[in-house]
Amino acid sequence: MSAFDTNPFENPVDVNPFQDPSVTGVTHSGVDQQYNPFSGTDSDALRGTTIPASTAPSQPAVLQPSVEPSPQQVAAAAAQANLLRQQEELERKAAELERREQELQSRAGPTGKENNWPPLPKSFPIKPCFYQDFSEEIPQEHQRICKMMYYLWMLYCVTLFLNVLACLAYFTVQSDYGVDFGLSILWFILFTPCSFLCWYRQIYKAFKTDSSFSFFSFFFIFFAQVVISVIQSVGIPKWGNSGWIAAISIVRTNMSVAAVMMVVAIFFTICAVMSIFLLKMVHSHYRRTGASFQKAQQEFSQGVLTNRTFQNAAMNATASAAQNSFQRN
Repeated sequence: MSAFDTNPFENPVDVNPFQDPSVTGVTHSGVDQQYNPFSGTDSDALRGTTIPASTAPSQPAVLQPSVEPSPQQVAAAAAQANLLRQQEELERKAAELERREQELQSRAGPTGKENNWPPLPKSFPIKPCFYQDFSEEIPQEHQRICKMMYYLWMLYCVTLFLNVLACLAYFTVQSDYGVDFGLSILWFILFTPCSFLCWYRQIYKAFKTDSSFSFFSFFFIFFAQVVISVIQSVGIPKWGNSGWIAAISIVRTNMSVAAVMMVVAIFFTICAVMSIFLLKMVHSHYRRTGASFQKAQQEFSQGVLTNRTFQNAAMNATASAAQNSFQRN
């Protein structure tokens, strides 16, 4: 009945909608009330669970300026990279030398590899004197030029043998030039083994051990070999060489013998040209290995001082000198 007692014509009471407790509680709390869609229950969402906003003052975004490296820093970085590359190269060479040394030591043992050069039959009474294997003992960057030096030695030996035949033909036509035939035999017997031992094995050892002393020995001996090849291609009469001068001098006498001698002269010329070309190639490889004359001297002194024969001779000389001095006193 109280609802009917209310006078509808009375002045309505002013109702302030902001006096609602739910509104005043939010406005006086000092915290922004936001709807959290990730709340646990629907009732919380309906009640408007709030998340306090960050009260830290916002700072404007600042872009860091890019700093260009100075030329000194670039040069220092390049120098450091170069040093690291050189160190890696030295470590690689040291590992390669150690591997070869171990292989040589294993070969020297009872189960090691036997000598394989010259390739002789097993039934032959003379056994091979050297071990030669390009793929195993020579670094890959030097294998090509080392093989070319080996082919040059074989070509030179074949040319010396053909020179003996050409001088024999020359002797049959001109009996006065028997000295050429005799000297040609001497050159074939002398130069064939000496060229192998003196300059081919020197360059083989130089590439195998990276020895500056072996390089210098090769340069000194092979330069003499180049001079000898040039003289043999010229063909001075009575020197035992079937070169151009000797071949041209017999053209009017016997054309067939002159043709044979010209072929030998061409072979001598090819040997001389290839010798000069390979000498330059070896020199360029030698410069790239970092060898020097001081290093060769150091290797020579170390090799002499550690040689057992030299040590015994020095000890004997010292003992003899001391004994003579004691006797005099």
